[in-house]
Amino acid sequence: MQLPRFLSLMLAGIIVLSAQVPEPKQLSISILEGEGAINNIRQRTAREAIVQVEDENHKPVAGAAVTFFLPDHGPTGVFSNGSRSITVLTDTNGRAAMRGMVPNKVVGKVEIRVTARMGDLHADAVITQTNVVGAGAAAGAISGKVIALIVIGAVAGTVAGVVAATRGGGASAVSIPPVVTITPGTPSVGHP
Repeated sequence: MQLPRFLSLMLAGIIVLSAQVPEPKQLSISILEGEGAINNIRQRTAREAIVQVEDENHKPVAGAAVTFFLPDHGPTGVFSNGSRSITVLTDTNGRAAMRGMVPNKVVGKVEIRVTARMGDLHADAVITQTNVVGAGAAAGAISGKVIALIVIGAVAGTVAGVVAATRGGGASAVSIPPVVTITPGTPSVGHP
């Protein structure tokens, strides 16, 4: 049976396109989300981790097998399938997400080993999270960026208030004392 010319040309184009994508010579793993995350053991919730697999030119690698391994004992957890490991293929952006982890009831640091494999190539990384009891998890839910923005906002408000008060920018509860100058020589009393 002979394929119609259009279909033959289309299949040939697909084959040519797939042949133009060079195979990677090296893999590396970048941790995009989940590093330093806080897992709430009381609510049995954990933050997902997302990694990106890249080649030697820092280009995303699609179709790499990424396995997330939880520790066998101590602070750890299991995945929704009951296992301590889960394998996910990277998407077209080279990303793979670790979802469905349920932390155990042991408080402490959880080191999640990550491996990426494609053919004979492999790369390794470690994601560190912490299992805590309720209240610490709530505090850990606020990211460092949010805390920094809160601090910057408070400092900016304080500075704006001081500037307004010193430049006559309206009523202020801040009272600025007069400047007293002491110079050697004949004493004088008064404003400078």
